[in-house]
Amino acid sequence: MDRTRRSFLKGLAIAGTSAAAAAVPVVSEASQARHAPEDAVGMLYDTTRCIGCKACVVACHEANDLPPDNRTDALHDQPQALNDRTKNIIKLYKEEGRRSYMKQQCMHCIDPACAGACMIGALQKREHGIVTWDPNRCIGCRYCQVACPYSIPKFEWESTNPRIVKCELCNHRIKDGGIPACCEVCPREAVVYGKYTELLAEAKRRQAEHPGRYVDKIYGEHDGGGTQVLYLSHVPFEKLGLPTLGEKSVPSLNRTIQHGIYKGMIAPAALYAVMGGVMLRNRKKNRDEEGGDA
Repeated sequence: MDRTRRSFLKGLAIAGTSAAAAAVPVVSEASQARHAPEDAVGMLYDTTRCIGCKACVVACHEANDLPPDNRTDALHDQPQALNDRTKNIIKLYKEEGRRSYMKQQCMHCIDPACAGACMIGALQKREHGIVTWDPNRCIGCRYCQVACPYSIPKFEWESTNPRIVKCELCNHRIKDGGIPACCEVCPREAVVYGKYTELLAEAKRRQAEHPGRYVDKIYGEHDGGGTQVLYLSHVPFEKLGLPTLGEKSVPSLNRTIQHGIYKGMIAPAALYAVMGGVMLRNRKKNRDEEGGDA
């Protein structure tokens, strides 16, 4: 009988090992990186050209019919950060002997965490790879706010019919042949709009043409799986508030874990078999002990 039980447990171990081995190629497949669509568009922001005039902030308000944010100053539209009335903001970074401006808006990630977290598909990459929000699908769970590594989506807490507020690259203007309002009004072309591949090439051209002017990196080329908004800077990106991320996107990690566990239900089935074996062994042990006591 002991030999039979050992054989049974050995069989379970082999089954578990086989299940784990079968899951390996699934993990590899699930973790494959995604790429920007062929017609992807985006923006390139260059800190060395920005003078902090905030014309882009005003233009964004007007183009997107957002009310002025005068909650800190009753006389002026003066947002302090991205919020339910502000999709685009210019911030000042300053330290001894060095300063820079920083433009913050949705990064339009190639593999966006907000879309991965949205259960209903309200947030998705749609035309030209732009991440847009569908009010008819949103249930207000705000998982997108938690998931975004850049803390971009904002919620209209003061509204009875709240929306998720974030930059959508002025997609309504793009549909009519226009460009994002922030890019249109920038007097220094600190932020420019275009095809993603051309913007990336332009960023590399500037770096090659002006060695030493920029940090030796294009933020967004690989960070967090890549973003369709790219940055050139003369100060380290982390000092501008851009997070230090690996090259893998947040959703890719989630997909790897979920697919590895649930694909084909192999791992759950193996776990169920092991638990069943333990229950049978304990039941047999109890019967043997009760027989001995009698």
